[in-house]
Amino acid sequence: MNRLWNLFQSVLGLIFHHPITGTSIIPVLPDGRIVLIQRRDNGKWALPGGMVEWGETIESTIQRELVEETGLQLTKVDRLVGVYSAPDRDRRFHSICVAIAVQVTGKTAVEDTLEIQGVQAFERSELPIGHLSADNDRHLQDYFDNVTTLA
Repeated sequence: MNRLWNLFQSVLGLIFHHPITGTSIIPVLPDGRIVLIQRRDNGKWALPGGMVEWGETIESTIQRELVEETGLQLTKVDRLVGVYSAPDRDRRFHSICVAIAVQVTGKTAVEDTLEIQGVQAFERSELPIGHLSADNDRHLQDYFDNVTTLA
């Protein structure tokens, strides 16, 4: 399956020769906890998010991905945390990630069981910083440092 995915990525890169645009969502519950998802492909904790589909805005992508990956509802977009575009930021493919901090409500539930194996809310002191998928550690650090990054 991994080989097929790598071939698919290579074909997409050859056809489109452009980075893929996606989102990274920092969902903050009313009590201040941050919700992470556990990825099925590598077992690591990560921020929810995903690729912007044709015809979607960043905000509609955030709303869709939140429901699919966490079961939560967007109540407010807080701020842009950063735009991350380094070619090596994600080992799978070259992507541009727009990281957004949002307020959410609801009960956590995984709808996309093919990609996600778990969802959990963490206090800041409990976050598995240093062990997150892709460059999600940086997204969270930029969020906590209250900076907006272009990298």
